[in-house]
Amino acid sequence: MAIHRTRVVIVGAGFGGIGLGANLKMRGLNDFIILEKSTSVGGVWHKNRYPGAACDVPAHLYSFSFEPRADWPQRYASQAEILDYLAHCARKYGLEPHIRFGAEVTEARWDETSSHWLVRTAGGEFFQAQSLVTATGQLSRPSLPRLPGAASFSGAMFHSAEWRDCDFRDKSVAVIGTGASAVQLVPAIAPLARKLYVFQRSAAYVLPKPDKTYARWQIFLFKRVPGALRLSRALTYLQHEHRALAFVTLRAALRLKRRAFLAHLRRGVSRTDLRARLIPDYRLGCKRILLSNDFYPAMDRANVELVTDAIKEIRPHGIVTADAVERPVDCIICATGFAATDFLAPMQVIGVGGADLRQRWKAGAEAYLGMTVAGFPNFFMLYGPNTNLAHNSVVFMLESQIRYVLACLTRLAGGSVRTIEVKKSIQDAFNVRMQRRLQNSIWSKGCTNWYLTPAGKNTTNWPGYSFMFRSRTRAPNWRHYALQ
Repeated sequence: MAIHRTRVVIVGAGFGGIGLGANLKMRGLNDFIILEKSTSVGGVWHKNRYPGAACDVPAHLYSFSFEPRADWPQRYASQAEILDYLAHCARKYGLEPHIRFGAEVTEARWDETSSHWLVRTAGGEFFQAQSLVTATGQLSRPSLPRLPGAASFSGAMFHSAEWRDCDFRDKSVAVIGTGASAVQLVPAIAPLARKLYVFQRSAAYVLPKPDKTYARWQIFLFKRVPGALRLSRALTYLQHEHRALAFVTLRAALRLKRRAFLAHLRRGVSRTDLRARLIPDYRLGCKRILLSNDFYPAMDRANVELVTDAIKEIRPHGIVTADAVERPVDCIICATGFAATDFLAPMQVIGVGGADLRQRWKAGAEAYLGMTVAGFPNFFMLYGPNTNLAHNSVVFMLESQIRYVLACLTRLAGGSVRTIEVKKSIQDAFNVRMQRRLQNSIWSKGCTNWYLTPAGKNTTNWPGYSFMFRSRTRAPNWRHYALQ
């Protein structure tokens, strides 16, 4: 059995893997391999190619601080622009020779004899590494609804993250879901389809998207005036961080957002009965707040029908709802989100004494600072449990984690220690405090959302300000770790 030996194995070539790889190169630490199951860098931005796909965080903030881009054409970047940006970063920092595409990791096992990780891919390759870093993200596994009769459907049926190019002209199309992906793709499909059915289980709060095209003089300033781009990034960060007040400190601030939502809905939808069905029955903030300027006008089109009755079954040529009505459709698009709480699945991670991380996380994933787990030495996660933000840029959080993990990898590379493992008492105490705060958060108040496990445990969100996370992760506290 041939084994490829390296110091660090990174799983995933999205923002996390590319960001860590670039920082390793800048530190002169070149002995690493990035394993990516897809055929390109980009992570979710490579997979999510549906029409209208874009980011809801401004591009100046949704990019690396060490690699700012001055010429974003608009305030909010499209999927294609973000993918190009990540490909540029991979080229500029010389990461391409380090990336193995089509390499899906199926198992990572800690070898106590050698104090190394043995990583296996679906293609049968093996890699031995001193450290293992996962950068697979929280939104990498599509969640498909279990609908009776789905296998009998004669047309195209697929998840929005597994997009198939279809000609929607003169077709009857169904979109299942009204979350973030649906809010973007419905306006793109509605003008093309003969009939568009939007199946809604739960309405979303949709606010105006403050997008704009940058004028040439603005791009010139960002390129030529020292500090202009950094100032734009800093102001954008502060603007978004201020939104945490509504989630963390002053929930009364959400009332103002609800008024903005109702005004936005009235402007976009002319029919009173339709407006009523597009108003959520839960408190604003309990689920992800969405941004769109064209979703409500698209829903107001004559060829678009909102369906709120539950889906009973799929038939070869249509969808039947609980009221026994069958709607004929040629194509079904499942905009049904992701299995966000199934961290690292289906990859199997085996630690000290044969401990299976999947079994360890049966009651919900948890880690110390979202990055390290007791019983799994030299194992680090980027965008791990409870590191998602509901109000600001996840790239900011990733850079905080990258700096922390880099400090650990640097110490291991220096040879003064062979293993770094968080103490179980430290991890447990941290997560008790974390869950106490999350149980009192807006996300645990009266709705189901992708932040929660089926049992109601929030394993995704950071319950505070992003600058607090950065402060906590500025440097590892080595007293929290067992070093050998």
